[in-house]
Amino acid sequence: MIKRRGHTPYGYKIENGIAVICDDEARQIREMYGAYLSGLALTKAAEAAGLKMNHTSVKMLLRNKHYLGDDFYPAIIDQETFSSFEEELKSREKKLGRDKKPKITKEDKTPPTKFRMAKQNLTYCDPYSWAEYVYSLIETI
Repeated sequence: MIKRRGHTPYGYKIENGIAVICDDEARQIREMYGAYLSGLALTKAAEAAGLKMNHTSVKMLLRNKHYLGDDFYPAIIDQETFSSFEEELKSREKKLGRDKKPKITKEDKTPPTKFRMAKQNLTYCDPYSWAEYVYSLIETI
């Protein structure tokens, strides 16, 4: 399990105001990239590196561009590894049919602001059923 340390990404620690690499954590990060690129699922790649994480946490961790190095954080991985991970992720999403994002039109972005209530025809003794029914009568104009 990863212990959170504020906003400092896993694999780094701050010493005297400077980001430095935690060797054991950086090794685990590199192992996760390697395990995923060798064919393991995200959670299995984390387990292979000695971490217990859920799918979303692993994906977020491995998509962190700080691992490439920037003005503050030293590099833990190279651009080729990061790019290979992103390509593999997209490839697997496409194979599983998860690459289809809903298209948002301008109409979808504007929330409705006018409503009306249809005529009530039924009554319920159970308050939850009653509430569900009444909410179903609300229509947008």
